[in-house]
Amino acid sequence: MTQNSTEHNPDRANTSPNYFGVFLTFARNSLIRDMTFRSNFILDCVSSLSWLLMNLGFYLVVFSHVSSIGVDTGWRSDEFYVFLATTWIINSVVQAFLMPNAQEFSELIRTGGLDFALLKPIDTQFLISFRKVEWSSLSNFALGVIILLYALIRLSGRTEPEWSIGPLVVLLYVATILCGIILLYSLMTCLAATSIWLGRNQSLYDFWFYITNFSRYPMEIYQSGWGIPLWYAFTFVIPVLVVVNVPARLLAQPLSPKSAGEWGLVAFSFVASIASLFISRWVFQKALRSYSSASS
Repeated sequence: MTQNSTEHNPDRANTSPNYFGVFLTFARNSLIRDMTFRSNFILDCVSSLSWLLMNLGFYLVVFSHVSSIGVDTGWRSDEFYVFLATTWIINSVVQAFLMPNAQEFSELIRTGGLDFALLKPIDTQFLISFRKVEWSSLSNFALGVIILLYALIRLSGRTEPEWSIGPLVVLLYVATILCGIILLYSLMTCLAATSIWLGRNQSLYDFWFYITNFSRYPMEIYQSGWGIPLWYAFTFVIPVLVVVNVPARLLAQPLSPKSAGEWGLVAFSFVASIASLFISRWVFQKALRSYSSASS
């Protein structure tokens, strides 16, 4: 099987499925499945929240000894909790809607399930990317929102330095979070597509952790010494540093007309997310053209 997915089903090109409706069906089926085993669902939620609370406890200990993450970076405790909450919000969405499907891609190839996906009258990448939802991961989203609101309330009570946000900043925060999710989805799609060439890529999560680990910290820590090459590589080549840093900086350190470099970083996140989406689509389609059917 070396043809693309449309060629497998001639009627496919003439159909126009309701993608949003299909996604809602996938989400509902996943929720029904999770609610069938409610104890397991609750344990998954508790396990995820426990890990985040231990992570939060670690930073509480850190800030009991230091006033900020890095000298003169501006990332004091409240600002950093905005950053941390933004990290949890983005990662929870990725882990709930994207990661479970990417992890199972190699199994679809091994078992021949990809053959059936290729014959469905719907885009193969969409079908593989969104057919399963891990609802328990959204418990992290809820905790992230709570921590974010707590940090913003504390920041709003400051008189020095002056801190304030407006509707534009809030709108950009939401938009750049979506850009960050798109960037991570694109990276994940490229990594998952390698399963077609490698046969069975079971190290997806390991590669994913190594690469995205750089996005879990403020980019200022990379902007000196040996960190500068890492800053360039993971900002402009594999732009994972902008995933959390850009939206978090919007709220923790609101932009001003004088911050031309900061606005440039926001603009870059939009451009990078669009470009990465097209690149990941190209990689996925190229990988599919190399796919050999399990029945061939």
